[in-house]
Amino acid sequence: MWQPSFTLQRNTKAMFLPASFRLSMSCWVLGYPNKIHYKLSFFKKQHLILNTFFYHNKFLSFLNNVQSCVKVCRYIKITEDESMNEQQRKLGIIAGGGSLPRLLIEHCQEKQIPFEVLAISGNAEKAYFDQTVPHTFIRIGQAGTGFKLFKNAGVQDVVMIGTIKRPSLADLVPDIKTAAFFAKIGLKSLGDDGILRALIKEIENEGFKVVGIHEIMPEILLETGVLTKKKPDKQALADIARGVEVALELGKLDVGQSVVVQQGLVLGVEGIEGTDELICRCGAYKRKGDGGVVVKLRKPEQEMRTDLPTIGLKTIENAKKSGLKGLAVHAGNALIVDKKDVIALADKYKMFVVGINPAEYL
Repeated sequence: MWQPSFTLQRNTKAMFLPASFRLSMSCWVLGYPNKIHYKLSFFKKQHLILNTFFYHNKFLSFLNNVQSCVKVCRYIKITEDESMNEQQRKLGIIAGGGSLPRLLIEHCQEKQIPFEVLAISGNAEKAYFDQTVPHTFIRIGQAGTGFKLFKNAGVQDVVMIGTIKRPSLADLVPDIKTAAFFAKIGLKSLGDDGILRALIKEIENEGFKVVGIHEIMPEILLETGVLTKKKPDKQALADIARGVEVALELGKLDVGQSVVVQQGLVLGVEGIEGTDELICRCGAYKRKGDGGVVVKLRKPEQEMRTDLPTIGLKTIENAKKSGLKGLAVHAGNALIVDKKDVIALADKYKMFVVGINPAEYL
């Protein structure tokens, strides 16, 4: 005997199709804010939304049973509420220096994402944190205090953004949690990418989920291709290829992300000083003729959630002062801060910015 089945779908015109007729139905349910419409469709094949099958007489009873409709509506509302709660997970921002924390805070405010900030003293810009921004300043050695503040604030996801001045042991006055962390990983890891991987593991052991800023703001990732009016010429492309070769080897050793190359010669590689200082000092080594190129890549084993290669207005300004022609940056693996302003400034200086896939230059 054929057993009819039905499918419930929201926001559609109510239709009932046994064999040759249609019945429209809409109901107003007390306690549910909107009029709920259902599309009730009969087919010989089974459908999956409620996974419930009724004989024809049972289905007619269902239509006459308002209490069943109320239950369905409440189920839909509960499902929506759970979905909303999932979308509104509270974000904990560990903020270092630079303008990235400001961009993320503005994004959260605009999108109404609940958040709490732990601003690292001596690194985070105080001007970004006024009464409209829920925040607490902590020292870099106060991990235990930070975890407690996040838990009390109901934080679920954590993102680490901004620059951190690499501390010496003399700069660190660790609390018990931080001291235990350093004892666990070993002091030799201090300052390396290894400490970031260990820190992520420690944060997640505390019950938080570590996310990257690109997961919250995907538009901040630098895309593939030339972003500026000016394009790299033949010599610049050759310098990019040389820079990719060196930067990948540099990254394998967990040393730095950036290389400056001019006319095939490596003017400098990034060490502890960072990309901006590298660019500035390479200005003194620049040869006569066409300016060099900055190549900036994510390290092969680098965590995507922390310390991604980043360029911004300061990068362009420093490259201009050092007489360089442009920047080649790891597409999809690097951040571009204030993108429109960066491109406009590069165009003003007649420099190029290009997002590259390193594999294409090997």
